[in-house]
Amino acid sequence: MFTYYLQLGLRSLRRNPVLTVLMVLGIALGIAASMTTLTVMHLMGSDPIPWKSDTLHYVQLDNWSADEPYYEDGRPPDQVTYRDATALIEAGKADRQAAMFKLSLAIQPDNPEIKPFQSLGRVTHADFFAMFEPPFAHGAPWDRRQDAEHARVVVLGRALNERLFGGQDSVGRQVRMGANDYTVVGVLDEWPLRLKYYDLTTGAFNDADEYFIPFTTGIDLKQRASGNNSCFRSPGDGWDSYLASDCVWVQMWVQLDTPGRLAEYGDFLDSYVNEQKKLGRFERPLNNRLPNVTEWMADQRVVSRDVEVQTGLAFAFLIVCLVNTIGLLLAKFTRKSGEIGLRRALGASRREVFSQFLVESGVVGLSGGLVGLALTGLGLLAVRALYPNYRTLAQLDWTMIAVTVALAILSAVLAGLYPTWRACRVQPAAQLKM
Repeated sequence: MFTYYLQLGLRSLRRNPVLTVLMVLGIALGIAASMTTLTVMHLMGSDPIPWKSDTLHYVQLDNWSADEPYYEDGRPPDQVTYRDATALIEAGKADRQAAMFKLSLAIQPDNPEIKPFQSLGRVTHADFFAMFEPPFAHGAPWDRRQDAEHARVVVLGRALNERLFGGQDSVGRQVRMGANDYTVVGVLDEWPLRLKYYDLTTGAFNDADEYFIPFTTGIDLKQRASGNNSCFRSPGDGWDSYLASDCVWVQMWVQLDTPGRLAEYGDFLDSYVNEQKKLGRFERPLNNRLPNVTEWMADQRVVSRDVEVQTGLAFAFLIVCLVNTIGLLLAKFTRKSGEIGLRRALGASRREVFSQFLVESGVVGLSGGLVGLALTGLGLLAVRALYPNYRTLAQLDWTMIAVTVALAILSAVLAGLYPTWRACRVQPAAQLKM
């Protein structure tokens, strides 16, 4: 019977092409608006590394002023001091650990045709690569021994390697960065990050890091981080005073492979802070935190309030489109009262009439979904053009394609319920008398 109802529905829709086009476009526009914003919000908030996000934890220590919290709601700072980061790294209590910060260095290419330029990279530890798993096209990361030796080595991002060496295997070659030469030990492959979840403090949707050098080597440069630097008292004069200060500017991640290891590390942090309290530091109450990846994303509001509001408004627009579709379907089904009365008189039950017109509503929804899918693609293109930082988020995946089509059909069926119910209430005798 479904095939028969489908044929009836298609024939009915062809009979009123203008009305059909209006209904399909109404559904399509509502679907496109809602799915464009929902896709961005979905990709923005989804787990970027689901196979290990519960084992990667961001370290937060509350070393801020006793007179006021870092955040009004009592949350600790979102970075740690250099002295605390190095103490935690040297303790080595995590399964893997990496402190990091952003750094801008001048690149001086060997090719005289390429002018020197500034490049933003990341200063970190060797464990960073095993923790966050960027793919390598050539070579490999440096190791912990090179961390300890303050080695002048570098891992190049794909884009920087393309710019300097035309995309060739550059392992073993030298790159002049700032006033020093660095030996290339590895080159990253394409790393399709939707967001830089390991650096939410300086910008979840900023451009990818162009290079990576060892943390100890970066400190030797005596150059302040290019990211956020926060101090509640003057750090004093000179580089050594800055390193010894309570200014927070270093991000710290640890990998803890089991819940037991997480509990152990939490106890270790408490002990460390209590020891520091004896030295006159950490004047605030104990407030250490170890959020995992998704918890840290929620804490830093990766999905901003603006995106949530835009998504709500888009779905409100979809509801308006559905109300219009209800009116059009009601008008369409009302005009078919005579046909419905004849079918009922010939023995068709209300259930059969209901099924027929519900299938017709589903056809409208499917058509609207397909058109809406195309319009959603255009909407995402517009998002990428208007907001370049969202280019990795403004793209459909198979999940969102399925959701788009399903939502379109569901919307049309819901819109068709009342008109279909009205159609089933038609009295055969009244229509035949006419």
